[in-house]
Amino acid sequence: MASIDKNTIMTLMQEVGIVPLFYHADSGIVKEVLKACYDGGARVFEFTNRGENAYDTFVVLLGYARESLPGMALGIGTIYDADTAQKFIDAGADFIVAPFMNPEVGKVCAEAGIPWLPGIATLTEIFQAQQAGAEVVKVFPGDVVGPGFVKAARGPMPHLRMMVTGGVQPTPESLREWFEAGAYCVGLGSNLFPKEVLAAGNYAWITDKVAESIRLVKEIRS
Repeated sequence: MASIDKNTIMTLMQEVGIVPLFYHADSGIVKEVLKACYDGGARVFEFTNRGENAYDTFVVLLGYARESLPGMALGIGTIYDADTAQKFIDAGADFIVAPFMNPEVGKVCAEAGIPWLPGIATLTEIFQAQQAGAEVVKVFPGDVVGPGFVKAARGPMPHLRMMVTGGVQPTPESLREWFEAGAYCVGLGSNLFPKEVLAAGNYAWITDKVAESIRLVKEIRS
């Protein structure tokens, strides 16, 4: 069962502005990354379902977050079907993210009362996702559709809430172009976790970069 209610999670996404997303097969490394993001101010974190032991690692992370990182919403990404979604929901996922729109995944999330962020790349997909119950959609891949799409989509849909993922950089220039276009929040993946930083165990770098990104988002919005 989710540990944080749906409305709180969506508020945290908007207020903090960034959602780190990460996968690694070593649960020890993932815990260090999760804590580094938490120490930097992140309060929503997406662990991606991209490896054979992703489920077991996610369960370990949930236990760690609930014991040591109060207020951290932990969701699972790269979910394709309803059965997989239900498995992670039963484990305690706070939200579900998908690379595309599958209404059956939306249905099980609605039944569980947790946010569902399906991937979209067209206005038709946005409409279909909203009809299926999505309150926040994932614009993916962001570097393909571009900030112009986000800005244009908000014309006919001014209340649309979009998390942009794919190609977002933790830099003033990148964050500014997305948030000025109207992003609700952004997902930061590999650009927030360089291989050399992980190899060196330099988790303080991640903490600093997360804190800096959150500060930049607040400045852009002010």
